[in-house]
Amino acid sequence: MYQLNLRPIFIAALTCALSALPALADSQVRIVRLSDVQGSVEINKNSGLGFERAFLNLPITQGTQLRTLDTGRAEVEFEDGSMLRIAADTTVVFSRLALSDASNRLTTVNLVEGKAYLNWLGKSGDELALNFFGQTVEVKQSAHFRVEESAGGAELANFKNPLEVSGPSGVIKVDKNRSVSFNADEDKPAIAKDIKPDPYDQWDSQSNDYHEQYSKNNSTFYGYGASDLGYYGDYTNVPGYGTLWQPYFVGAAWNPFMDGAWSWYPGMGFMWASAYPWGWMPYYYGNWLYAPGYGWGWQPGSWNGWHGGIHYVGAMAAGFHAPAPPTGTVNSAIVGRGGNVVTKATDTKMLVTAGSAGLGIPRGSYDNLSRANKQVARNGSAELRAAPAFAATSARWGSFGSGGAVAGSAHVNTGSSAAHSVGGGGHR
Repeated sequence: MYQLNLRPIFIAALTCALSALPALADSQVRIVRLSDVQGSVEINKNSGLGFERAFLNLPITQGTQLRTLDTGRAEVEFEDGSMLRIAADTTVVFSRLALSDASNRLTTVNLVEGKAYLNWLGKSGDELALNFFGQTVEVKQSAHFRVEESAGGAELANFKNPLEVSGPSGVIKVDKNRSVSFNADEDKPAIAKDIKPDPYDQWDSQSNDYHEQYSKNNSTFYGYGASDLGYYGDYTNVPGYGTLWQPYFVGAAWNPFMDGAWSWYPGMGFMWASAYPWGWMPYYYGNWLYAPGYGWGWQPGSWNGWHGGIHYVGAMAAGFHAPAPPTGTVNSAIVGRGGNVVTKATDTKMLVTAGSAGLGIPRGSYDNLSRANKQVARNGSAELRAAPAFAATSARWGSFGSGGAVAGSAHVNTGSSAAHSVGGGGHR
């Protein structure tokens, strides 16, 4: 098996494959990704079933509400790699996820309460509006800002390009490194010449650094999920199969549908949400291939649609049976067979074994997963030591698959002795 530096070749091929896709394929529905979940996070998918526990890689559709409790924070990744992050005790509503006649993305997010960060990349023609405290920020170019709203007022802190905030008092221009405050008892907003630091600023900054480093070679139309592919796995040329991406720490018995959930969405039915931290793009584009002597790898290709993306080749050789969507209207149906393959050691190191495929490994917390992957292949396990350059995730590890069921969920029998909950993104 050849071990070549195929990343530039792969990125070029993927760019061509995805740029030829229709903007929203056959569904004409925009869907964005819940890309990070920490602590207590809940989602209301506008399905009539109320709030349920949120977990990594859940699709977010128009009308979805997302809220964090006192221990929670979350990140939402848009198609071009733009990010919305929400701190603890925050509620947002995705009131519009639409396309213009020219196929530009039109997004409206309402901040109901709490604190949110927006890092908008500003792709040509795309527009975003963020509503808060009776004010609206309309973004048509790259932007990075923080907004906080409470019962008595609100504040916007601008980290990047000039912004315009419109509301009852008119239009206010907020330059880079300036902030503006709105008070319920005062008619006019107050503009400050500086930005007061916030405890969540470091989390936001390090999360941006993580995505920038691990997706910097990606230029696809569909960019969300690219950074996680770069961190959690690598590309290899497999004779007879071409260039495949494979996550680190897979093990001989692993398959890409061992852990995840079927989640119900109104008008769309059940959609597959992978439990793996890299589990977005490989489940909606291309195929999963089973190559004897190599195992499962992802090959980019055509659009597979939002309803699960369960496309695979060579399954009979692997004795593989894909999970089937459940029936009924439960919120989520859990699929879990991976077991506890990542164990806690201390607050600065953890033990990983073959078969984890990245499950339970906080993103960006370790410098070189490739080196550890080789050690696992030789010895069956490796100790990972934290290198908090991108401490985007809490330092508290959790055993993925050992928690309780998602509220309103059902379990899917996958042939193992027990099914496990997908948990909350691999850590709690």
